[in-house]
Amino acid sequence: MIPAQRRDLLLRELRGTGVLSVKELCEILDVSHMTVRRDIMTLEEEGRVRSVPGGVELASQVRSEPSYRDKSSVDVAEKRAMAGAAAALVGEGQTLYLDAGTTLGHLVPLLWNVTGLTVITNDLTTAASLTDHPDLTLFLIGGQIDRENRSSVGDIAAATVTEFNIDIAFVSTSSWDLNRGSTTPSRSKVAVKRAAMAAASTSVLVAGADKYGAFGTFKVAPLSGFSSVITDDRLADSSARAIREHGVHLEIAATPNENGDGETTPT
Repeated sequence: MIPAQRRDLLLRELRGTGVLSVKELCEILDVSHMTVRRDIMTLEEEGRVRSVPGGVELASQVRSEPSYRDKSSVDVAEKRAMAGAAAALVGEGQTLYLDAGTTLGHLVPLLWNVTGLTVITNDLTTAASLTDHPDLTLFLIGGQIDRENRSSVGDIAAATVTEFNIDIAFVSTSSWDLNRGSTTPSRSKVAVKRAAMAAASTSVLVAGADKYGAFGTFKVAPLSGFSSVITDDRLADSSARAIREHGVHLEIAATPNENGDGETTPT
């Protein structure tokens, strides 16, 4: 495993137990004590874990986000499943907003055969991927460039988004839960996401289950502020039930098994 994948596995194990010793992590990850310590240090700097004597525990506050490069190599099957559920909402001739993020990046190839689309995005990679689409009007939102996440952010980007009438805004997030909604550790991202939601007839939060239960410093919107939420099948049944009981339309995209089977479970 590359470091990003290893750290993702470390987080998954912590979500099951809450706390693990360095020795246990060495055995689980099959790496040295020093490697585990380096991974813990990286995740602690991101605000995702907290060191305790002899081990590490899960932290709920996210203080920074992994880079685009690190995010692109983890949870690929889950991201593709969520992208598939999002693509099912798209119709010919619509105007879409695609928020920055590697999950929504997997939506790009699924749009290739949809005719008459207009796509607005602040994601540099998404824009580059759609440049050669034969039947698509593409708008790349300008503004301050977040190099680590390859996207434009800030008030200038948000002001541009308000110039559009959007059918569906697909919004990404680095952290979400029922009580705090969608949040981010980056203030410069809030205005863009809110502007896209305000300009759209339908807003859809596309959020990995691995990010559930965490929160950033800045609020974007409550879950009830979205028309629907799409996540993957790692979300705990109890969490899904609580979300739905609060009137949020939740779709769980099943990750295909080895035979390629998988289906989306709505409310």
